[in-house]
Amino acid sequence: MGMESCLGKTVMAGVMGGGLGAMFGLFMASMRYDTPMSQPLPVNAAPGAAKPITASTAPSTTGTAAATATAKPSSITSALPHPPTSVPLTDLPLKQQLKHGLRDMYNSAKSSGKNFAVIGSMFSGTECAIEGLRAKNDIWNGVYGGCLTGGILARNAGPQAVVVGCAGFAAFSAAIDAYMRLPEDERSRPIA
Repeated sequence: MGMESCLGKTVMAGVMGGGLGAMFGLFMASMRYDTPMSQPLPVNAAPGAAKPITASTAPSTTGTAAATATAKPSSITSALPHPPTSVPLTDLPLKQQLKHGLRDMYNSAKSSGKNFAVIGSMFSGTECAIEGLRAKNDIWNGVYGGCLTGGILARNAGPQAVVVGCAGFAAFSAAIDAYMRLPEDERSRPIA
């Protein structure tokens, strides 16, 4: 009974989408280290690098700047931008290589899982709500739900992106829904 409600379908789609997205993120992050092992990673500044300039180490100036520097030395503390130092990943010890790789895999899985969960729950919720409003179970519920989902996800990129997102999600939903509605014997035969 719970899977027939829109809330149940939305939660299930979010959970399953999050799980699928996390697995996808893990896979993609593991493939990222296939070739770029010699890519440099940014690390903290090396010893002897440029140090921040404070009021005590700044060159003396005249006028109001000097008065401000002597009045509030802690508020003037700033660092000159130094060029970032980097070390190739292969030059790091194995433990640090694993640490960087696992952290990247975790962040990628978390990000993809969150995105897939949002997309899955948004699509499932809108499709179910449209099905309830129309009181019909046909392919158009998925098309309208896909259009709404694609448009909502692209809303910050402008009206053209909303139209493209709507059309893309609607077409994908129509294709998947049409395939899922084929009779079982039609699905088992390969497309020739």
